[in-house]
Amino acid sequence: MTQDVLAKETNRRQLQQIISGLSDGVILAEVDQTILWANEAALNMHGVSEVKDLGANTEEYAKRFALRYRNNHPLQLDSYPLARVAEGEEFSDVIVEVMPAADEERSWVHRLRSLVLNDASGNPELLVLILSNATEWASAEQRFEKTFNANPAPAVICRLSDLRYIKVNQGFLEMTGYNREQVIGKSVYELDVLEQAERKDLAIQRLGEGATIPQMQAELRLPKGGSKLVIVAGQPLDMNEEDCMLFSFMDLEPRRKAEIALRQSEERFAKSFRLTPVPTLMCSADNRQVVDVNEAFMNITGYTSEELIGKAIEEIDFIDSPQAAEHLFACLEKAGQLEGQDIKVRKKGNELIDCVVSADTVIIQDVPCYLLVLMNITERKRTELELVAAIEEVMQDASWFSQTLIEKLANAKSVKSPNSPTVAFTDLTARERDVLGLICEGLADKEIASRLKLAPNTVRNHVATVYSKLGVHSRSAAIVWARERGLFAGELRLANRS
Repeated sequence: MTQDVLAKETNRRQLQQIISGLSDGVILAEVDQTILWANEAALNMHGVSEVKDLGANTEEYAKRFALRYRNNHPLQLDSYPLARVAEGEEFSDVIVEVMPAADEERSWVHRLRSLVLNDASGNPELLVLILSNATEWASAEQRFEKTFNANPAPAVICRLSDLRYIKVNQGFLEMTGYNREQVIGKSVYELDVLEQAERKDLAIQRLGEGATIPQMQAELRLPKGGSKLVIVAGQPLDMNEEDCMLFSFMDLEPRRKAEIALRQSEERFAKSFRLTPVPTLMCSADNRQVVDVNEAFMNITGYTSEELIGKAIEEIDFIDSPQAAEHLFACLEKAGQLEGQDIKVRKKGNELIDCVVSADTVIIQDVPCYLLVLMNITERKRTELELVAAIEEVMQDASWFSQTLIEKLANAKSVKSPNSPTVAFTDLTARERDVLGLICEGLADKEIASRLKLAPNTVRNHVATVYSKLGVHSRSAAIVWARERGLFAGELRLANRS
């Protein structure tokens, strides 16, 4: 053995002694890719105990261990780290997943860098691969990836060194309509997530410092035009030993659309409220303060809006009866609405008018309010009273009216009494009509029995049937029923004279 060869062997043994105890794995190979030696850390990282188990060279190593990148693309033989360093390539932080062919259930993640040792003449003498076990790091990274992608909150991650996006989750893509290629690799200037931000200067300052960016509203431009209103916040984090910023978002567009729809709805309501010819008043539900009145309400009551708005219903005192007012609002508090309650409204100047009020609950700017709608029925009531008075006057002597016309007049008068019986005189039998006529003459049961030649009990039965059919309970009520219809006018005059 020559002195040079001996020196080389001595140097290699010393080198092996130096690196054998290192925690990083080290594999030494000849320039022809023959594997010479590996320290214990490198063997453990491959799940073997002897150097020969790695294979004699790169080709045999590839048969025993399949390598693939983190994107699941398998490495071809000429891309194996030992083949690359044999070609004189220098690299660092190459991450590969290593799977033994004998046990595909097992795998490790290695981070590798290369080193070429030259001889005294500067020629390559020894190839070195330095490995570190990145399995736990990759597992944590994988968990982060799964969590990040599964998180429904839209998010992107940019690298602080060049401000380019390196990750984007599905939530962001669905919210914006971008695809992954339109985001990854783009800078924050090309896809500005801080556009029109409330405090953009502060956000840019914090981004430059790698500090937390507080929540703020911003407009996020969309790939097909337009924008979305969002809340954006930034959180610094470390990824693969690189400083990054995680931007997370909350989509405010549904809220903005809802607010616009609500505003448009309230505007339509306000226009309808002002233009409706029906007198309408709106007051808050909690303290009954008048919120708004329309022109028709002011016309019917004589008040101006300044005299009404901001004052409580009780303070204005336009409802004549406090009991009616309490009943109205008690119904609204209980049921939320009210249909057709008769009230008397006091106009400015104390004139009273008859009204029918209907009410409902509405929400205006998140505040519950009562909407009161009035109908002035003063003229209608006056007409009804005048009609009834006219009918009563005519019916004082209705002997010259036909029987049918008399009953129509009587029914018209009874409009005010919806609960009164609707039986007609012709619904009585001939005998019952005879009995009713004699009652109107003022005869007692015994006198009726004598006049009609009937037994007293039979007369009493007829009287009871007449009462039942007419819906009355006394002789005087039966006489009034007949009088209202102009029946037995002569008999009634005789009864009155007696």
